[in-house]
Amino acid sequence: MILQSIKMALKSILANKMRAFLTMLGIIIGVMALVVLVSLATSATNSVSDRISQLGNDLFTVNIRDDGGKPLKMDELDELTAEETLGLVAPYLQSSGSVKQGTSTVRVSITGTNNAYFSIMSSVLAGGRLLLQPDLDNYAHVVVLSYEAAAELFENVPISEIPGQSITLDDLPYQIVGVLAENESVTSTGMESYAVYVPFTVTARTTGSSDITSFYVMATDSSQIAAAETALDLWLFTRFDGDTDAYYVQNMETLSETLSSVQDTFALLLGGIAGISLLVGGIGIMNIMLVSVTERTREIGIRKAIGATQGSIMTQFLLEAMVLCLIGCAIGIIGSGIVLLIVNMIASSGTDASSSAAATTYTLSGTVIVVSVVFSTIVGMVFGLYPAQKAARMHPIEALRYE
Repeated sequence: MILQSIKMALKSILANKMRAFLTMLGIIIGVMALVVLVSLATSATNSVSDRISQLGNDLFTVNIRDDGGKPLKMDELDELTAEETLGLVAPYLQSSGSVKQGTSTVRVSITGTNNAYFSIMSSVLAGGRLLLQPDLDNYAHVVVLSYEAAAELFENVPISEIPGQSITLDDLPYQIVGVLAENESVTSTGMESYAVYVPFTVTARTTGSSDITSFYVMATDSSQIAAAETALDLWLFTRFDGDTDAYYVQNMETLSETLSSVQDTFALLLGGIAGISLLVGGIGIMNIMLVSVTERTREIGIRKAIGATQGSIMTQFLLEAMVLCLIGCAIGIIGSGIVLLIVNMIASSGTDASSSAAATTYTLSGTVIVVSVVFSTIVGMVFGLYPAQKAARMHPIEALRYE
């Protein structure tokens, strides 16, 4: 009986194609909004989560909020490496500036740091060398370029020939000592495509402050993260005389958990907004089903006169409403796939071929597709119930007399 009811529902829909399409439009838009928005949000946050996870859970970021008149200096960081559970330590001071080479000018992020920074960030050399301790001790005006910055400044010049060249960074001369390899992960450039790295002491001199306000610390063993965090907290607690508000420590594991929580909340919010569109579409389904019941009153009367039960008539109209919703849902999912395909094409075409940061690929979320189908089915049942009941409760004599 159900199969026969579905066939009758499809026949009724095909008999009024334009009206059926306009009726489904609300469901189509609602499903597209739900699938596209949640898929975009999920793909973007997953991409960021993957890049953060590349840094590893054994990395800590320390930010000094208030040094209380006792600023942290470079030589004090050596005390941290003496801790058994703590390994590499890298201060970093970030700013932005302009790099000039010949007629080329590039706006870059400037990171003042030491050699340990590149090991922490898993950077790979394409040519030359990284920063060395003598560079920091002698305030040497040397610089390591990211792959993108080197490619922009030295177009058509082999990477191997770039080290040794001179550039001007914020009107000061620097010698290039190394170029980082192209890397699709975020770790090699600290989330910046056009970046340069100079000795921390040089950045401190040019900015007029040698105070360390941010630095990275890496645990010696990923299995001792808790012990490393305890040792780091204890050192900072002692260094700032018990003032826990003076500093803030964050590890990548905490950041990943926070990001995951934000992702879930964001997806739920977007899903709720898109769900409203589906409810509006459901109201349209109910309206057109009421019209359909009215138009087919005599048909209902004839079916009842020849023995059709209330249950069979109710099933027919309820399935018709559900079929309308599911067809609209299917069209919406196909439309969502097309939209995401276009978004990916635009994103890939807008990404520089030489960029090390891979463009985020937006994909249909299987979970949200299942949710769309289930929700559309529920909408069809809920908003088709009243018209179906109205049809099932008609008196056969009155239905046959209807003009």
